Amino acid sequence: MEIDEGLLAIKVETENCQTHTRISAARLRELVHRIGGAGDHFLIVQRIPDRPAVFIQVAHEPGGVYEFQHRTGPVPYMWVTQVTDPDLVADVMARWARQEDGWDTGIIWQRDELGAPQEVPAPGPEVAAEAEGQVREMLADGYLGIEEIIRETAYLLEDRLSAAQARPIVERLWLARVEEQESWTEPTDPDRLERAFAALERAGIVARENFTCCRTCGMGEIGAEMADREGGARGFVFFHHQCTRSAAEGHGLSVYYGDFDNTPQGKAAVGREIVAALDSVGLSTQWDGDPSKAITVTPLNWRKRLVG
Repeated sequence: MEIDEGLLAIKVETENCQTHTRISAARLRELVHRIGGAGDHFLIVQRIPDRPAVFIQVAHEPGGVYEFQHRTGPVPYMWVTQVTDPDLVADVMARWARQEDGWDTGIIWQRDELGAPQEVPAPGPEVAAEAEGQVREMLADGYLGIEEIIRETAYLLEDRLSAAQARPIVERLWLARVEEQESWTEPTDPDRLERAFAALERAGIVARENFTCCRTCGMGEIGAEMADREGGARGFVFFHHQCTRSAAEGHGLSVYYGDFDNTPQGKAAVGREIVAALDSVGLSTQWDGDPSKAITVTPLNWRKRLVG
């Protein structure tokens, strides 16, 4: 995927449930300096795409030191230290994100043992095969992270598979998918779709990918997304999870749209703007201009890159 060279290929999660994806080193520094307030004491950074148990994180209480930690994979220990300078934390995190040689210069780590992992009985072959099928579908969809897929797999198989049993299945298939996507040297159709939605968002159209479970829920919840948008919104566009699944199965992608005033004329105008945005990134659409009909993006080769 084409990434702005000024952005770090990371995802940052904070205690207050905010997620920041592909941000600049300057923005990362702001987030590090910010922690310490109520409900905002730590942040966790992972690279994109995520690898199991590879992350760097920091926690801070007002007036205290910065508790700095990183982990190198599914090993029974972490590396920990205490730092007084938030700028050093931010610099080290940015160098870690870029995987620079000597990224942790200025830091002296100590090894913190986590204890041996608990042995988990392997699931039976039929359960394991069913779990693999579910995981492969979620990986093909491309929107969930490792931990989300683990939870969803355990939920879908109910009392036949625990989250601990799902983890090695998910992590193995996740890494295989990450290796596969490393061969995707050119922009994929989902990359193009992401660019089109970002352009629409900048133009005042709330644009959401894989939004809610179905059309009814999407239409019911998109109004809140429009109301929350800073500066207001002229309209919206989204596709829901069932649309994602259809696209991953090779059937094209249906997108739904509307205008702030909910008029046929306004809705048609938003539809034309969406078609133009999709066309500008090289995606083809089927739509006859009828505002009562969804816009279909097709043909579509759904190779969605994993983030985490």
